Amino acid sequence: MKSLYFDHGATTPLRREVLESMVRAMKETFANPGSLHDPGQQAFELTEEARFEVAQSIGGSPREILFTGGGSEANNMAILGAARKHRQQGNHVITTQVEHPSVLETCRQLEREGFSVTYLPVDEWGCIRKRDLERAVTPATILISIMAANNEVGTLQPLREAASLAKERGILFHTDAVQFFGKIPLNVREWDVDLLSLGGHKVGGPKGTGALFLRKGVRLDPILFGGGQERGLRPGTLNVPGIVGLGSACRLAAAEVTRTRESMTRLQNLLWERIRDEIGGVRLNGHPVHRLPNNLNISFDRLEGQAVLLELNRLNVAVSSGSACSSGKQAPSHVLKAMGQSDEAAYQSLRITWGHQTTEEEIHLLTERLKKAISDLRSRLP
Repeated sequence: MKSLYFDHGATTPLRREVLESMVRAMKETFANPGSLHDPGQQAFELTEEARFEVAQSIGGSPREILFTGGGSEANNMAILGAARKHRQQGNHVITTQVEHPSVLETCRQLEREGFSVTYLPVDEWGCIRKRDLERAVTPATILISIMAANNEVGTLQPLREAASLAKERGILFHTDAVQFFGKIPLNVREWDVDLLSLGGHKVGGPKGTGALFLRKGVRLDPILFGGGQERGLRPGTLNVPGIVGLGSACRLAAAEVTRTRESMTRLQNLLWERIRDEIGGVRLNGHPVHRLPNNLNISFDRLEGQAVLLELNRLNVAVSSGSACSSGKQAPSHVLKAMGQSDEAAYQSLRITWGHQTTEEEIHLLTERLKKAISDLRSRLP
C-alpha cells in the first residue's frame, strides 16, 4: 500500500535541490565563517549568499535578516527582544488567543516579568476583529504580534490592516509567517511589518533553521549571550550547511509561490468536495475562503481526531490531529476552544496538509482510505 504523507503542516520533505546545496557546503566548506583566513571567508560568503536569498524571497534586504535555529526561536527573539528593549516606553503587548505555542508561552514569560499582555479573542472562523484590536491598544502598548496564518485551522489574519493600525500608533508589529510563507506571496514592504519569523523545514528546507526579518532601525535586546554573531543577537558558530539549505529553500519557494498556490487550491477544493459529498457528517474548521491553500482542518461527528489519525496510520496515511508542537499534550486544541467550540468538539479535529509535489492521484487515494477509516470507526459506535 503506497505511503501517503499529508502532514506538511508539521514538516515537509527536504527538497532535492536543497539537499544538494547542503551536501556541497558540507563537502567543500567546513571552516568557521567567523575566521579571517581564506577557508573561513569562503564559508562566510556562502552564508551571505543565503542571507541574500532569504531577503529576496520576502522583499527585504540582506542586512535585515538574522539567522535562527527555527521559527520558534525567531518568535522568542522578536517578542522578548522587542518588549525588553522598549520597556521604558511601555509594558503592554498584544497578541491573539490562537497563536503558536512559541508565541503564547513567550508572552506568558513576559507576564512573569511584569508586562501586561492582551490576548485578542477570535470569531468562529479563528479570525481577529479589527475593533477588538483597536480597543486593546493603550498608551503603554509597545508591541503587537499576530500570526499571518493559523498553523492548525489555516485561517488567514487581516495582517495588512493590523500592521497599518500599529504603524499609525507608533507600535512595533511582529508576525509569525512560518506557515504562510511559500503558499501565498509575501512581501514585508507591502505588509509594512517590523519583524517577521520564518522556518526552513516548512518549505522543503532543513530542520533547525529559520530567520527573523528585523526592519532597518528596529532594535532588540539579545536573549542569548556569548558571541558577536548575527550582530550580537544570536551568538554561536553559524550552521553553514543549514543556512545554505535555508537560502536555497526560500529561493525556490518564492520563485514557485504563484504556481504552488494555484495547485494547492485546486487540490483543496477537490479533497473537500469528495470528503463532504462522499463521507458526510463532517465540519470544516477555520475560514471557508480566507485560509491557507494546503490546509483542511475537519471534524467528523462523534469521532475523536486522534482515533481517525491512528486508523489512517494503519492504512499508511500520515496526518495530524493538531499542531505537532502540542501533540504531546492531552488537552483540547486551544485554537478550536478560542473559536467557541466545546472540549468534545475540539478533540474531534483532524488536520490534513499537503505540499507542492502532492498529486491528484494522492488526493483520490487519501479520500478512499479516509472513507474506509471513517466507515470502520463509525461501525464501532454504539
